[in-house]
Amino acid sequence: MTVGAVGTPSDGTPVEMKVAALTIDPFTNMPILVLKDLKGRNPVPIWIGRSEASAIAAELEKVELARPMTHDLMKVMLGAVGVAVTRVEVTDLRENTFYATIVLCREGKTFVIDARPSDAIALALRASCSIRVARKVNEKSRSLDLRSLDRDGAAGPVDPETYRHFLETLSEDAFGKWKM
Repeated sequence: MTVGAVGTPSDGTPVEMKVAALTIDPFTNMPILVLKDLKGRNPVPIWIGRSEASAIAAELEKVELARPMTHDLMKVMLGAVGVAVTRVEVTDLRENTFYATIVLCREGKTFVIDARPSDAIALALRASCSIRVARKVNEKSRSLDLRSLDRDGAAGPVDPETYRHFLETLSEDAFGKWKM
């Protein structure tokens, strides 16, 4: 885990995004979280684990659970010690792996914590803070090597243009509210 000070991103200001879809990827049968900019464009697909998808879906659907989930606990613990979650940022995409940070503030000091995007976004939804994506990540996500996401060849080769069209035309209610 890395904790650091806030720096100015070298690739420009990150783009604010929202969760546009949470569904099962029809090509790989894995959970996929799709972020889009606030105008509903520029999809960024992030493949995540099933438990993380469940945590995100629970918050999106405002499911009341008898006991707190991990991300609920994180939010409560941070609040109890006077730390605010100010934003999360998806900062990089290397070898089909996304990287993110959680930006925290306490008593005027800002801290940046390394995190998986799924955990960062699950926390951001609970903290009602912004989700941002570095411009370089948005650009890199357009050229993901989708063949390497193919689970043991079961889905067959995925045509990048077909997939990009699928992501760009995916509406928030294409599969019901949040298909999981």
